[in-house]
Parts: sequence; structure tokens; C-alpha cells
Amino acid sequence: MGLSRRTFGALAGSTALGLTLGGSGEPSAAAASAPTGPPPKAPAADGRTHTVGFDRYSMLVDGRRVVLWSGEMHPFRLPSPSLWRDVLHKLRAHGYNTVSVYVSWNYHSPAPGSYDFTGVRDLDLFLRTAAETGLYVTLRPGPYINAEVDAGGFPGWLTATPGTARTADPDYLRHADEWLTAVNRIAVRHLYTRGTGTVVLYQLENEYADHVTEPTGRAYMAHLYRKVRADGIDVPLFHNDKGRNGHWTPGSFDTGGERGRWLYGFDGYPSPFGTPPDWGHYGPGGPRGGSTASPGTPGLIAEFGGGWFDPWGGAEFGGKGYAESRRTRDAAYERRFYLTNLANGITVHNVYMTFGGTSWGWLPAPVVYTSYDYGAAIDEARQPTAKLVPMHQIGHLLHSFPDLAKLDRAPGIDAGAPDVKAYHLVNPDTGAHIQVLRNDGSADTVAAVPLAGATVSVPLPARDARLLAAGISLGHWTLRHSTAQPMLRLAAGRQDIAVFTGRTDELTETALECPHQPAVTVLEGAADCTHRDGALYVRARLGGLTRISVRGGGPAAPLLLLLADDAASQRLWHRPTPSGPVLVHGPALLRTAELRGATAELTGDTVGEADLEVWAPRGVTEAAWNGTRLRMGPTRSGSLRAEGRLPGAGAVELPALTGWRRSAENPESAADFDDSAWRTAELTASAATTPVPAGSPVLFADDYGFHYGDVWYRGRFESAGGAGSVSLSYVTGTQGLLMAWLDGRPLGTHRMPVPDRGTVRRATWTATAEFPLPSAAGSGGHVLSVLVRRMQHDQDGRADDTHKAGRGLVQVSFNGASPAVRWRIQGEAAPDPVRGPLNNGGLYGERNGWHLPGFPDQDWRPARFPRAERRQGVVWYRTGFRLAVDPATDASIGLTLTDEPSRAYRVQIFLNGWNMGQYINDVGPQHTFVLPNGLLRTRGDNTLALAVLSDGTTDSGPGVVELTLLGRALGGVPVTRVESPGPTSPRT
Repeated sequence: MGLSRRTFGALAGSTALGLTLGGSGEPSAAAASAPTGPPPKAPAADGRTHTVGFDRYSMLVDGRRVVLWSGEMHPFRLPSPSLWRDVLHKLRAHGYNTVSVYVSWNYHSPAPGSYDFTGVRDLDLFLRTAAETGLYVTLRPGPYINAEVDAGGFPGWLTATPGTARTADPDYLRHADEWLTAVNRIAVRHLYTRGTGTVVLYQLENEYADHVTEPTGRAYMAHLYRKVRADGIDVPLFHNDKGRNGHWTPGSFDTGGERGRWLYGFDGYPSPFGTPPDWGHYGPGGPRGGSTASPGTPGLIAEFGGGWFDPWGGAEFGGKGYAESRRTRDAAYERRFYLTNLANGITVHNVYMTFGGTSWGWLPAPVVYTSYDYGAAIDEARQPTAKLVPMHQIGHLLHSFPDLAKLDRAPGIDAGAPDVKAYHLVNPDTGAHIQVLRNDGSADTVAAVPLAGATVSVPLPARDARLLAAGISLGHWTLRHSTAQPMLRLAAGRQDIAVFTGRTDELTETALECPHQPAVTVLEGAADCTHRDGALYVRARLGGLTRISVRGGGPAAPLLLLLADDAASQRLWHRPTPSGPVLVHGPALLRTAELRGATAELTGDTVGEADLEVWAPRGVTEAAWNGTRLRMGPTRSGSLRAEGRLPGAGAVELPALTGWRRSAENPESAADFDDSAWRTAELTASAATTPVPAGSPVLFADDYGFHYGDVWYRGRFESAGGAGSVSLSYVTGTQGLLMAWLDGRPLGTHRMPVPDRGTVRRATWTATAEFPLPSAAGSGGHVLSVLVRRMQHDQDGRADDTHKAGRGLVQVSFNGASPAVRWRIQGEAAPDPVRGPLNNGGLYGERNGWHLPGFPDQDWRPARFPRAERRQGVVWYRTGFRLAVDPATDASIGLTLTDEPSRAYRVQIFLNGWNMGQYINDVGPQHTFVLPNGLLRTRGDNTLALAVLSDGTTDSGPGVVELTLLGRALGGVPVTRVESPGPTSPRT
């Protein structure tokens, strides 16, 4: 039961929350005085209380400044909880300190009052795993999330519920409160303020750009604020403005007198072909200038494009799919756009998506197909891509150099090149200077930049960027300037270590403050080192890892200067430990690092054979890799190096998929099919926004409790004498279709068109299918059977209840006659309690367990692929296969379907009963479907079922169906099998 507003006010004002109360949204004066200093230690559920606040520069954790360098992932798009740890490890290792997560209401709620956070929906487990990985969490539970998921995250049952969503309508608020109660009961156990988790930010609503100036909108936001506070959420709250509109800034709605706990956030997805926008210090200013809409809070980009989504047909990327998204938003794009954001004072920076994952089952919104790879830095199969290089470099930079958490705009500089834009910033506490140089031209150039009193030449590739620093601390040493980008600093053993990066073959100059002539040794690579004017100048061309040891000259500790090109930088892994930092070089991934006595215990991944080198605190003389003790020897770099190479991943053998068995279904089309247990379509009023035609019953599936997948209709009438045709009006999401039979004989199929560039955002499609009737329709009793693949619900992006647009039949009329038709309707069976409500639709085989492991298919007929037959309706294929992947190998495996593109059919793919998505052969562009480990038994037996829906106009497949290796690594994380129960009692 929802709390009353009076209860909200009392609880929100309670001093038990430890909040500063007042009438302003501005941060407190005490927070604004925080100096530049070491960042807070890596977060953990450490049992200690912590403070989380902010000022105009940055977030403040325990009074220390921190830049939140965040990546978005969605646990619901990876239905194997063990693999959450894998992705979180990769985020942490590659420099992210924060993970941002949506929580999708529809994923957890099969019915009003029913909320399931078990199994693949275990939010508590995800938040625990994030804390164990050492990541802050930004939690985004809606109620509305958008996210290219069905109904924008609203549950299917809400589409048939009274109350205008995303307003102060009491009917809607009652359900929204119930959802937030369920989520917050878990979230409150994982707040960093309590030391029981690492949640530091919490988002209210998402992209709420409508009703902003209306009382219902302001009341809605105020209600959500009070509700969340009443539930015990005491970390700062924010909203994600849809673009830069200045909506929902501090003071724009009632926060119950609470002061300094609300941030303004916004999102942006600029075209990769344009000039990176200035949404802060260097922008137009004012309420539409990005972070300038709220000058008293830090720049917060809740979503910045790490890729983009692709619609059915692939119009967004010319049919090339997410590979093209990744190509156009590549590493150079990230440097140009993300460094521009940092230059503009964006210190809470979330990349959407960093791991996209899979919109499996009926999860995707109409505007996307199954894959949600997004062109992200970590692909759908959990494989690192080249896009991780700049994220890795920038993330470690922000952690190592606290100067970047507090920067003011400084006097402009002339870069001496027409296509180069230069940003100049200074830290008011340390005096460190930061420059971002961006080449917006199509040709490589060299900028002439003033740095620390000298003009230096900085190479800038076309449409690329870099960050330069002067006056930053390298421990006991100070950087005068460098034309390479700083990445890391740490102290290990008895020396300081500094890492600078750039592109391969670039000529760099690094100048270190050094009053006296030092002893310099080039340990690896080539460098020209000279001492003059109180500084050591190191000139080197980047290639691999160049090592220079510098001793004496003034600073109290020696310095190991490492100059790394991109490839080498991505093999440098920095992890803090209670005894001091560890730096590892060599393997493809470092997951964990612990010091136990004299041994550095390391875990991680290799792909090919790899060297292992470790810089560790004094007293560490040995190392172990994934539990195996290694023979280590000291190096002149002050490290320990393994005497042998780490092994790489071995071959992964995938079996051919044979032994298929086949069974046709859709008995619902037969005249004598028993539909007596189906729902009678007798409603006269609907909650849908689609009008119900006068004189017709409500035929929308949602009004009868069927929310996902296919829906069947059977209409009985006595005679349609004189009718030449029947017209069936229907409404679906993108790529919906309708099939009709009269007395078991096919009348035909109608399909919604494939979206083009002008219609990719259209999510609700209406059409009328007209089929000629045989003369036999004029006498006796008849049954008209109709199957509608209604696809998914529209999102509610404009807050006008578009998620309630009807799905299914609208009206049926006979041209030349008016028989009375009595309708029955059947959709999906009761939700699978393990796989959830989004797994199944209303096909006969789904209702009767044909997709489940253990289903008795021994009486089905044998089948082989490629297959060609013409039939309107559904045919199922099943087979089993066994895998025997080395348990130490993390193999990412997919299922690939290929065929002649002219063949019109679709396939629902079920792995061990889990609906892995939908393939449309003649539409595309997706052909490969990721099969997550855990759902996939990489050491054991698996069941694969394909439900093939064909319209009968062409030969239908499938053609070639095969397993595909998408990546492999020696290492990985332990994977627990996801429960995959077999059939129970059938339902027809």
C-alpha cells in the first residue's frame, strides 16, 4: 500500500536521514570549500558510514573529490548472473569507477502487486557484485526508463490499467509507489552512506520533458522525491534531462525543504560526423547550455552516446548493423567527444552503453531488434573492443590525477592550426594546467602549443584529440609538460612510476622538473634525454613500452617513466591494495590483485600467450596467476617478471547441429479446434489509447491479460453470404504481421512495412488486411482464425500514454455482408516463474512446452537443413547438442542463421527454454544471436528449439543454422548454471 503524502513529508524531513534541510537546491558552503587532494579509496561495502555530496566542481565522497567515470550496463540484458561479475571486472579494469544501471519494472512484475527479484532478476546480487568489484553505482529505477525496452520499462499489465502514466494521477501513482517500494527495499541495503553497498547516486524518472511547466508534472516529480526519501534513500538524487532543456534544475519543484541534495543531469547523443558540442564551460551558457543550467552543481551527463541503437531492417547503419555503429563511434570519436566533455567541466560522465547486451525474449521496444550491442566498447558477446583503449587511458588518468576534479576555465590559447580547437583549464588549488586539443579537420596536423613557458609541437591525427597537462604531480616529481597524454601515476617499491600514452609512432616530448643533472637510463626502447633549464627533457617515438629510469637530480625518489602506445597502454593494469598499489603489465585482463605476505595473487585473462610483469609494494617477491605460483625474477625496472609466458586460450571445438526433429503446429486454425477455455472477447471499453470502433467488442490483447508475443483470435459466425472479402484492421509494433484462416484454409498474410530512415522511430503501426473469401463462406457455420504477431508496446517517451496503444485486432468486417461474429482470444500462458513474463508468447508450442528441455519430441519427424517448404503458419524444430569447453576457458558462443534473403520467414530461438530472440530472414540485419554462458551449458547437454513462422508466399527455411565462436579467453569467472526447468502441465 502506498504511503500518504503526509507520511512522505514526515519521513522526508526526519533527521534520521542526516540531510541538510533548507529551501535551496544548492550545495552547502562547507562542501564548496573542498580542496583538491587524493581521491577517496575504491568503494566497498566496508560497514563504515560515508558521506556523499557535491559542489559545483565534482562529487564529494567523504569530503574528497572524485570524477565519476561511468559505464552503463543493464543486468536484465544479460540473463546469467555469474556473467555480471565478468562485465563489472572489465569495467573496473579498464578505468571505470562507476556503473550505471536501469532497473526495468516490466522485468520484475508479472502482475500488479507481484514483484520478483530472484534468479536472473536478483538486483540484490548485482549490487553486491558491483560493491565486491569496487565500483560506485548510479541506480536508475524509473518508474519510467525508456531504454529501448517494451513500454519503456512499464509492465504489460500497466498498459491495461486506468491512470495517466508519468503524471500525478492517483491511479498511476499507486502502482508507481508500489514499484518503488519494491526496488527501494533492496536499494536501501546497498547505499554507500551506510557502508552496506556502493550506491552513490539515484535517478528519479528519465527524460521527463513533458508536463514540465504543468502542475501535474511538478507534483509528480515532488511525489517521487518524497517517496524515495521516505523509503530511506539518502544519497543525492537527480533527473536525466532529455537533451539540454534546463528541465528539473534545483529549485524547479518542491523537495520538501531539503537542500543541496538534488543535481541537474542531462543526456546527449551527438552525431559522430559533427563537431563535438560544448555543454559546459565553453558553451552558450544558460538553461539550454548543458551543465550551465545548474551552475551550483557539477556537470552531470547521465547518458552520453557510446553508440546508437539500430532498427529492424538496419536503416540506421545501412544494413551493416552494430559493427557500423562501432566504426563510426570509434576510439578517435571517444577521445574527441569525451575529452571535450571533460574540458567543459563534466565530472559525472556516463557512457551509454558501455556493455549493451541482448534484448532477449519480448524485451525489446519496437524500435530495436534483439541485439542491443549498441556498438559499445564491450560487445554483446562480452568481448573487449578497440574502443576500450581511450576509456582505459582516461579512466586511469582521472583516478591518478585529482587535479582534473576541480578545473576552472583559463585564458584561451592559439594552437597555431586552423582546424584545431584548444581548451585551457587550470586547477585553482594546485595551479596545474590542463589542455584539450581537438583536431576537427580531415587531415593530420601538428599544433604549436604554449606549455609551461615553452611552445611545443603536438601531433594531432585527423578527427582526433588528446589531453595535455603541465604542473601536475608525479609523486616526488613534477611534470613541467608533455606532449603525450598522462595516464597513470603510482608509487611501487622505492620508486615513483608515471605512464604517458599516445598513438604509435608519434614523437613525444616530456619535461620533468629536475634542478640538477640526474642519472638517466633508457631500459627499453629508444629515447633522447637531455637536462637543461632545470628540467629533464625526454624525447621518444612511441612504440610498445619505452622505459626510462631517472635517479637523483633533486627529487627524493627515483622515477620510472613509461611511454606507452595504445596497444601497450591497454596491457597496463593498476589496482590498489591495502598495502599499496600494484601495476601489472602483459595479460589481456587483470581481474583481481591481492597481496598475501610476499606474494602478489593475481587473477585475469589471456587470449594468446602473454608476458607477466608486476610492480608491487616493498616486500613482495613472488607472484601467482590464477592460482598457479610462477617463477619470477627482478628487472632493472624495479618489477618482477615471470620467467615463462602465461599460456593462452586453447582451441574451442563446436559441434555441428544435427539430429533435428520437426513438428507443425497452429491447430488453432482448424475449424474443429477446441477453444472453449479461451477468453471470450466481450469487453466494451478499453484502457488503450487506440479507439474501439463503434459496435465492435474490444479485441486488444492487453485488455484480456495477454501482454507479450503472439495472440490468437477465433471468430465464429453462421454465414457471410454475399461477402466477397473480409477486412481485418489490426495494430502492432514495428514488423508486426497478421495471418488468417477460414475453416482451416489459409486466407493470407499481411505484414507491416520495413521501416526506413523516415519511420525508424515509429513504434505503432496500423493497417487493414483484406482477403478474398471463398464461396463456401456463404452457408453453414464458420470459424475465422487469426494470428497476430503484435510485436512490442510503444514506449511513452512523450508522457502521453503511447505505451497504451492497442495491440492485436481492432475490427473485422465483411465486405458485402454483416454476420454476427463471436470472438475468443488466447495469448501467452501464465508467466514462467523462472524465466519471467517476457519469455513466452501465445504460440501453441509455447503454451504446451515445446520450447523446453525435456519435452518429449521423440514422435516428431526427422528434419535436415537447409529446408524449403511453403506453408502459412508455424513449424517447430528441435535438437540437442553437447559442449565440452575447457572449464578454464571463457568461450563466448552464438547461434548464426543464414539463408537466401528472399525467403520470408521468422524464427524464435529458444536455448534450454530461454527465448534468445527473434530472427527475420528477409528483413535483418541480425544473423548471430549470443548464447550467454550459464544459460548455455558449455560443459554439458543443451536443447535448441526454433519456432519458424512463415507466410507461405515463399519457400521458408531455416537455411544454415550453426554455432559460432565469438571470442575466447583463458580465465573468465566461475559460471553457475541458470535454472532451466522442463515442461509441467500443458495448456492449450
